[in-house]
Amino acid sequence: MNAAPTVPTRQLANGAEIPQIGFGTWPLSDAEAERAVAEAIGAGYRLIDTAYKYGNEVGVGRGLRASGVPREELFVTSKLNGEWHGRERVREAFEDSIGKLGIDYLDLYLIHWPMPWRDRYVDAFLGLADLLREGRVRAVGLSNFKPAHIGRIRAATDVTPDVNQIQLDPTLTRDAARAYHREHGIVTESWGPIGHGGELLAHPTVTGLADRYGRTPAQVVLRWHLELGLVPIPKTASAERMKSNIDVFDFTLSPEDVAALSALDRGEEAATDSDTTGH
Repeated sequence: MNAAPTVPTRQLANGAEIPQIGFGTWPLSDAEAERAVAEAIGAGYRLIDTAYKYGNEVGVGRGLRASGVPREELFVTSKLNGEWHGRERVREAFEDSIGKLGIDYLDLYLIHWPMPWRDRYVDAFLGLADLLREGRVRAVGLSNFKPAHIGRIRAATDVTPDVNQIQLDPTLTRDAARAYHREHGIVTESWGPIGHGGELLAHPTVTGLADRYGRTPAQVVLRWHLELGLVPIPKTASAERMKSNIDVFDFTLSPEDVAALSALDRGEEAATDSDTTGH
């Protein structure tokens, strides 16, 4: 049996190191998450991504413990839901999440959506920054935030968001957001990194490259994310696909092939609009 791969890490703005690929847990139930997280850690994943909204933090925590891997070797992410946007309310949400997970700190805590119509995400980030200063979280960040939202946060605090996790794949390259993140030292995480419904993985450009490299379509797409310096968070309940998805550190794509995949971009308007959507 092949040993699980060792995943490289990237330095974050506030000092923590994040693995370059993670395991997503939506929409797994508690029972499904317990099994899947333990299997994913066994396959080599160390970054495990959940959220209050997923309703599976209890199961994720059980999976962390079932894996037998020491807590300090794992990088656990959860996300703040909209009803807790507010500097003082963040602490209540954080305690709820770590209680369900059965851990005493988070490696990364994200605001799940900006919900700008409520105009409370800046206060929420100030609450995350408080937890960072207290050592309750190792890194803080955002999810689904646009550059305009991040600009307001940067103007209000001296803490740089470590991460912005956004919808991103070769059909949604999010060029402007990625450029903004690079300029300000924010790591881009990709949710939905291999698309939805299988259309991306069946695209002739993807399948052609998969044949040429002797890899699966998903491996080619995940390698595209890595070539661009992104941190993809693929999700699957299949142990076989877990192992395949993380087996992407022993080959590279040529710049021409990265460009061919990026040419599938459908434009920013095809992404979920976080000015009008969120929770």
